[in-house]
Amino acid sequence: MTISEKVAYLKGLAEGLNIDTEKSKEGKLLNVIIGILEEIGMSIEDLEENTVALGEEIDAISDDLADVEKAVYEDEDDEDDEDDDDDCCYGDDDFFETECPNCGETLVIDESVLDEGVIQCPSCKQKFALDLSDDCCCGDEGEDDCGCGCGCEDHDHED
Repeated sequence: MTISEKVAYLKGLAEGLNIDTEKSKEGKLLNVIIGILEEIGMSIEDLEENTVALGEEIDAISDDLADVEKAVYEDEDDEDDEDDDDDCCYGDDDFFETECPNCGETLVIDESVLDEGVIQCPSCKQKFALDLSDDCCCGDEGEDDCGCGCGCEDHDHED
């Protein structure tokens, strides 16, 4: 039994008892209470209907978002598969990773920044010199061929 049905039953019960709602103080009070309960019942039913409609909208948005995520992350998965062959040197794009010595943020830089030798961290805004020591981009110190299979034997290594 819904709230509206319960209020309608209460209203019918009050009418069946022949309570004088015009002259009796108690009858007037019961009439006002029943009127308020009717309004509350209708408001609750409206809220329940809106909740169901919002739930359906959320489900539709969630489905759309899942489609978008699938499309976006599918592209990233394809790129990751391509990069698996060139993990250490980032392929033909000449991008390199370095860590900010001040805040520890991992930065991806291109060859033009590498040539300048100084970089400003976008996170902490501190400038620092890039370490162009004997380390290969793969972390293998001083080896002409890092052994990772990326073909980075063309890197310049200073001994």
